Amino acid sequence: MRRPFSPRAAGAVLLAAAIVVLPVALYRHADQETLTLDDAVRRQAPGRFVRTWDGVTHYELGGPPGGTPVLLISSFSAPYALWDPTFDALTKAGLRTLRYDAFGRGLSDRPLSPYDEDFFLKQITDLLDILGIRVPVDVAGISMGAGLAVTFANWHPERVRRVLLIDPNYGTGLLLPVQLRIPLVRRFDMAVDIEPRLPRKQMAEFVHPQRFSHYLEAYRQQMRYQGFRRALLSTLTNYCSQDVTEDYEQLGESRKSVLLIWGKADRNHPIALATKVRQAIPQAEFYPIDDAGPHPHWDHPEVVNPLIVDFLRRP
Repeated sequence: MRRPFSPRAAGAVLLAAAIVVLPVALYRHADQETLTLDDAVRRQAPGRFVRTWDGVTHYELGGPPGGTPVLLISSFSAPYALWDPTFDALTKAGLRTLRYDAFGRGLSDRPLSPYDEDFFLKQITDLLDILGIRVPVDVAGISMGAGLAVTFANWHPERVRRVLLIDPNYGTGLLLPVQLRIPLVRRFDMAVDIEPRLPRKQMAEFVHPQRFSHYLEAYRQQMRYQGFRRALLSTLTNYCSQDVTEDYEQLGESRKSVLLIWGKADRNHPIALATKVRQAIPQAEFYPIDDAGPHPHWDHPEVVNPLIVDFLRRP
């Protein structure tokens, strides 16, 4: 005859079950990636799509065909909607302007690849080649996108004329917290804690967030498609942890024309870093923007867009 469980044994079993079941329940409840990104979704979406070597890239190309080509690179987790105010200003100014969703973001594919420097830059070269853009481009980037713009200019100097940097991610690389270094733990933490906070964090970066609620719609939409969270985690691990200081110094040695714009209220990339960027790139024209965070082109487009247009229109 079997002995019944003692209260202590029963409690241990319930505790063990809770340790297994509760995290799974929390993960499923928090998981926002309920949709599959496929051709049916894309047929209803704005912009255009092209199949590059590693997957489908979502892009928009505007302005007159004979205009000077400008490539716009978004930040760490943002879709190309991040460039809305500037894209419109550049196309109206007669510049041939290209913006795109980096893999893992927006409506571009989420390939099963390491999201590192090579991966991101290959997407850019593939896109330019497929679109037949052979002449040198002016390349612009925000935050992480600024770092990619710098490296692209260094790796492909014959393809880049000028460089525009907005609140760049200058530094020796992100030190990942402990919970993002353990495979199962980081998947859980991304789903339950980090990803759900991203929209609020995005809006908190604007000095006047009440003006830009429509941007949040585009940001939230990309989060619903499977693979977004995995792409961000891979980017943190394979790109954001890298030291990019030498890339900025190399751009400074190239003597290419550089425009540096920085929001004075940026807490992610404090404006004190601008001193180091200007030391690395002595030729950079520098414009600090009052009452602006890491997206000064949103906070004050009436100030930032004329600076950009003037810089890009020069002979």
